[in-house]
Amino acid sequence: MASPFLSRAPLSNTNTNTNFTSISFSSSLSNSLPFRPSSFSAFPSKRRTLTVRSKIREIFMPALSSTMTEGKIVSWIKSEGDMLSKGESVVVVESDKADMDVETFYDGILAAIVVPEGDSAPVGAPIGLLAETEDEIAEAKAKAKANSTSPPPTSSPAPPISQPQPQPPPSKPVSDSPRKTVATPFAKKLAKQHKVNIESVVGTGPFGRITPADIEAAAGITPSKSIEIKSNVESAPPPPPKSAAAPPPIPGSTVVPFTTMQSAVSKNMLESLSVPTFRVGYPVTTDALDTLYEKVKPKGVTMTAILAKAAAMALAQHPVVNATCKDGKGFTYNANINIAVAVAIDGGLITPVLQDADKLDLYLLSQKWKELLKKARAKQLQPNEYNSGTFTLSNLGMFGVDRFDAILPPGQGAIMAVGASKPTVVADEDGYFSVKTKMLVNVTADHRIIYGADLAAFLQTFSKIVENPESLTL
Repeated sequence: MASPFLSRAPLSNTNTNTNFTSISFSSSLSNSLPFRPSSFSAFPSKRRTLTVRSKIREIFMPALSSTMTEGKIVSWIKSEGDMLSKGESVVVVESDKADMDVETFYDGILAAIVVPEGDSAPVGAPIGLLAETEDEIAEAKAKAKANSTSPPPTSSPAPPISQPQPQPPPSKPVSDSPRKTVATPFAKKLAKQHKVNIESVVGTGPFGRITPADIEAAAGITPSKSIEIKSNVESAPPPPPKSAAAPPPIPGSTVVPFTTMQSAVSKNMLESLSVPTFRVGYPVTTDALDTLYEKVKPKGVTMTAILAKAAAMALAQHPVVNATCKDGKGFTYNANINIAVAVAIDGGLITPVLQDADKLDLYLLSQKWKELLKKARAKQLQPNEYNSGTFTLSNLGMFGVDRFDAILPPGQGAIMAVGASKPTVVADEDGYFSVKTKMLVNVTADHRIIYGADLAAFLQTFSKIVENPESLTL
């Protein structure tokens, strides 16, 4: 579903001598007023003029998802000067997850394009101007040019702030009680060496501390340069640490800025660091699953749909693994089991969502997955098709990866990383060896709401479903 533009039209009520139509207002005065109407005859009559200015609307960057902060103009479907009808697609905008056609909300003329193709703008910023008539096009172009060439407002330089001079410590009243002498260790050593009564020396260091220079001055010795430097080092505060300079770029390297999708992925990965997680691995025998897959594959069933169905059936028995904790003060049991599946596409990563995966049969689930995968690769997913997941599945087994850990997406309780199925030698209860196909699944979970026992029980249920997959086709 395309998103409509929101537009703003300036309206003013001013007095002017232009050729706009003016509307005069007159009023009759009641005889009950405390003054007579004829008393106004000595004053000239006043006219109130209502001026309706031209409607030049701003086409601004829409928010295509709840996490979108800026959008990139992929292409303008319409050109400057084209007539636009309400509901007609005008521009293609790249959000943090998909490319979407955006429709106009008004009839009019695309007078000026403010943000060209390939440039980005924050949500709410004007990207084009819409005029009602051809006479307003020139005014709209001038407005767009003025907005693009006007320098950003610069703040006036702040007046220099004088640093306050440090005040000397207040002098304490002299008392007859014994005074505690504070001296540096080296000063005490010098006092013993030169036989100086340290109690009679007045310290010049911080808070009256006696320094080596004070001892040498009391002994009539010219302070040495090394001692003066040592005294200054002891009394001066340590210099502030210098920030490490950025390393120079490697010769021949190329800097590539993030795409909008890559920026969104980077932000989500940083947010995931604030969640305390733990990981559990579990081996699952897949001989029966592989046999089932060979039977249903000709009917269009994918392995991704089989794994998603198995995970959804296990989550139905362990709802805490399907729960969500967002604020750290409580968690929510989700009524729906929506399995998000990680998919790598050009320029980033996206997670199409199989909604209500536990309620759909395996064949309908496979058909739904193929539709989502096609839309994801074309970057045509709607927001509810990629941001409504309650549990995530990441499968790298198709690439031969036998084990890996996945990063927990923000706002979810767990993510399952599925490795490849490989022949493994196992021993039965009687000590006989045999070869079975096994895959290792690693689950990363939010430890605030999911504990080790919860995750272990969920993995046992998932393993039983995979090892006895007849229930998947019911």
